[in-house]
Amino acid sequence: MDPRTVPPLKDLPAAEREALLQEALEEVHPAGSRLLEQGGEPAPALYLLLEGQVALLDGEKEVGTLEAGDFFGFPSLLSGEPPAFSVVAKGPVRVLAFPKEAFQKLLVWPQAARFFGQGLAERVRLRAAPDLSLFVPVGRLIRRAPAFISPGATVEEAARKMRQEGISSLLVEGDPLGILTDRDLRNRVLAEGRPPSTPVGAVMTTPLFSLPAETPVYEALAAMVERGIHHLPLTEGDRVVGVVTHTDLLLNQAQSPLLLLRRIERLEMERYSLEVASLVEGLFQRGLGGVEIGRVVASLNDALIRRLVKEAEAALGPPPAAYAFLVFGSEGRREQALLTDQDNALALAEAGHEAYFQALAEHVVGGLIRAGIPECKGGYMATRWRKTLWEWQETFRRWMEAPEPQALLETQIFFDLRPVAGSLSLRPLEETILEGSRKGVFLYHLARASLEFRPPLGLFGRVRTEEGFVDLKRHAIAPIVALARLYALMAGSLAKGTVERFKVAAEAGTLSLEGAERLEEAFRFFFALRLKHQLKALEQGGEVSNRVLWSSLSPGERRKALEGFRAIAEMQESTANRFQLR
Repeated sequence: MDPRTVPPLKDLPAAEREALLQEALEEVHPAGSRLLEQGGEPAPALYLLLEGQVALLDGEKEVGTLEAGDFFGFPSLLSGEPPAFSVVAKGPVRVLAFPKEAFQKLLVWPQAARFFGQGLAERVRLRAAPDLSLFVPVGRLIRRAPAFISPGATVEEAARKMRQEGISSLLVEGDPLGILTDRDLRNRVLAEGRPPSTPVGAVMTTPLFSLPAETPVYEALAAMVERGIHHLPLTEGDRVVGVVTHTDLLLNQAQSPLLLLRRIERLEMERYSLEVASLVEGLFQRGLGGVEIGRVVASLNDALIRRLVKEAEAALGPPPAAYAFLVFGSEGRREQALLTDQDNALALAEAGHEAYFQALAEHVVGGLIRAGIPECKGGYMATRWRKTLWEWQETFRRWMEAPEPQALLETQIFFDLRPVAGSLSLRPLEETILEGSRKGVFLYHLARASLEFRPPLGLFGRVRTEEGFVDLKRHAIAPIVALARLYALMAGSLAKGTVERFKVAAEAGTLSLEGAERLEEAFRFFFALRLKHQLKALEQGGEVSNRVLWSSLSPGERRKALEGFRAIAEMQESTANRFQLR
């Protein structure tokens, strides 16, 4: 194999590529050779496999195979720690060994840094995940072909077919497809007193929510938790190939978000934060990324809010007007960590009914406090922030047409708003936001707000600490979130998540693809690093915070953090130049 054709080497300028290859040494090893030892000395070099195969061993268990064109040794080089796997030649192998110094030169190139960063994530997943893990395609859980029924069939016929085939759902023929589940029969037929002759089409759910069969299990879990559904149709192309249930997923996940979702309705409030912390630790240990965990936690928090809203309505009676219970900030973006506080509000269809909605807000806010989600220090909660939809539109127009810098700095989290409960449509408010996002004065002040929190870089690019600590939220996550919000709104998008915002900004051209990828990579790293240290503090009985001791980071973590800080600083500098902010 010619190493010049292997990424990321093939993407380098020819002169730099040849210089790196001059530093590499070719080695030949017989079958059975242990090129790296799990838990042994850190890797002395970066290895490129030219011929043959090597096995990755976790103890004595083979968890992966590398072939010609694959690299190994880089996770240990990046972290400065012993290899996570033993690397054993399956037969005679020929490798190219790049000294540590050559690897450092290679990492100067952004495409190489991204390549090995992605490779590191894959190695982590191999170590963390069991045979049937959070990362395998959910389609592997399909046990049988889907069963169909006509929308004109009766619910009695549907129930009989479910019993005969031992299933809990039927797909309903039509365009679009629908689905009828055992829960639908209970809630929409029996509980409503409908006769057995009721047509299936009158009680089915349509259109069908489905995911491709190759979707990873963790994404399927998150989607089911977000929607509160128990049956998930899976597709290959335009064809539904099977349906997996929450039971299928629970059987293959000892500690599952779906299990906690099922218990939220009857869980003691005081146990909620403990249950979530235990779930987060389990997901993190199994290799799920911090951003994905944040999405799962936000979905569970949504379910908790819906429970509290339902309790309030049961005690207070039906709402006197349509409303929406809103969340914003990290919950609105679905980027929740262990340390979080409340950010919520109410939007009402009409004025009045103060006593009802104040009582509802107090019940929900108070319930969240009991569940371990503290009050917002800035007071941004539904007990104080309650407006009619028209008033919200006027408030957003004021923020966007004549923004006051300090006010916008404090209220920009409102642009992450998302409805969690209630029936009131927010479409008029969304249109107001889109209209205002085209105004130069608003974007100018939003850009200024995105520069408020700077990465902790001092002279010569060194990291400045505060008594040895770095605040990851203030100096890393917050500026990235603000930049993503700015460039997504510039693109005319109402996307909420930071990763999603970078993607739409890059697609619309308001942000370069390289800039979006670098910031997304930095965001994922800092989010996971914060979560890792919060879990460690929780385990040791210490204070859970956003601050990490810089000296406690591994060499690889310090290098990645420094790269992330530089990406933020460069994008903030570019933003300052673009909007002439000095």
